[in-house]
Amino acid sequence: MFQQLKNIDTAFRHIKAFSIVMILTCMLISGFSLVKSYQAVEAAQNRIYILANGQAMEAVAAGRKDNIRVEAKDHIKTFHQYFFTLDPDDKVIQTNISKALYLADGSAKAQYDNLKESGYYSNLISANISQEVRVDSVDLNVNAYPYFFRCYSTQKLIRSTSTAIRSLVTQGYLRNVSRSDNNPHGFLIERWETISNRDTTINHP
Repeated sequence: MFQQLKNIDTAFRHIKAFSIVMILTCMLISGFSLVKSYQAVEAAQNRIYILANGQAMEAVAAGRKDNIRVEAKDHIKTFHQYFFTLDPDDKVIQTNISKALYLADGSAKAQYDNLKESGYYSNLISANISQEVRVDSVDLNVNAYPYFFRCYSTQKLIRSTSTAIRSLVTQGYLRNVSRSDNNPHGFLIERWETISNRDTTINHP
């Protein structure tokens, strides 16, 4: 009789211990699941998706320092495309130049005024010349502020009788400014000047 009670007591203690272990295990699993679920929700909320060519792509956030070289080069490229890509239409010229001047200081405005006074834009319109520019490379020094750059481009002047290809080299400095709709990268080109702008080839149709 006593042996049977002892066996029952032992079995009860085993069941009790097993139950406690199971309860603790379930609590740990539940807590781990809650933490992971919270982290997953938080990560999903911090994700931003953009629509590009009909496909949703995740946008990755990065600090200004991480992207400074990429953004600076794109700023320089955009400025040169606006300033030098022109058609024989006064409204097109004014629109492109206006966009370019948001990205640079008075040094760019001074170059524009000099070209205008010399009749450069009037000649483009009267001779029906289209002008295009392709930025080939940008040398950028981000180790000293403001950031010095030198831009190497190929300029194309398209006439009805010929096409002239020019080598264009400019340089200047970049400083940080506030971002805006007109200046999304938040840079301003300073002390901008043309180092070289010479014909390399002339093609006739």
